[in-house]
Amino acid sequence: MKDILREIIIHKRTEVARRKEKQPFPFLEKQLEDAVIPFYSLKTALEFSETGIIAEFKRRSPSKGWLYRSADVSRVTKEYESSGASALSVLTDERYFGGTMEDLEKASCGVKIPVMRKEFIIDEYQLFEAKLAGASAVLLIAAAITKKECIELTQLACDLQLEVLLELHDEREVDYITPLNTLIGINNRNLESFVTDLQKSFSMAELLPEEAILISESGISDAAIVKELREAGYRGFLIGEHFMKGDNPGKSLKEMIDDITGSNGNAR
Repeated sequence: MKDILREIIIHKRTEVARRKEKQPFPFLEKQLEDAVIPFYSLKTALEFSETGIIAEFKRRSPSKGWLYRSADVSRVTKEYESSGASALSVLTDERYFGGTMEDLEKASCGVKIPVMRKEFIIDEYQLFEAKLAGASAVLLIAAAITKKECIELTQLACDLQLEVLLELHDEREVDYITPLNTLIGINNRNLESFVTDLQKSFSMAELLPEEAILISESGISDAAIVKELREAGYRGFLIGEHFMKGDNPGKSLKEMIDDITGSNGNAR
């Protein structure tokens, strides 16, 4: 089957190089020196959340095509917040996921909960972009970078006051984890084939550090699965397609939260 991740990374290197030409690194560094950017801790939000849902703004996916092409990022993310999301994830890859940096900026300035840049990060330039756009966290995908690159990008993110969600896909990637990685995600979707298997989170839970905040990603579509994953040790649940496939993502989130809590409360 076609290796989608490899294709994305090849394109991402070209994309980042072009952005560097338009806005050289020194320009971003100067902007960041003068910026005052609010920070909301993803780790803290999940530690004190009853549901742990990280609601994702996602217009499309390589495997399923457009989910909600005309979605308004400001409206959807504000509704996610008011419906009880613990945090937000915003896709910024345009070619494969229909996202933009403008989406991240609009989401970050419109809410008062953590916003994570969901992207295929391969270069420190992208961390500066994320910070300037108002993100409080970024995703680092082990399968997309080397262990050395992961350590260097994680350290720089910490220096920029960006929390890192380290995403793993199988047992071979566990050795990417260092003491700096306090947020660890297991993606149930294989990024080479895009096939989803929720058992991945269950099988890998016992291999991960007990002190880390564990997050299950992809394929989560009902409250029962969230409860089972919580019993297995997970504190966060990254959910996008389930909410974005309808015309009212905020309502879908609220319904799931009510099912999880068994009430009409606004748990975060």
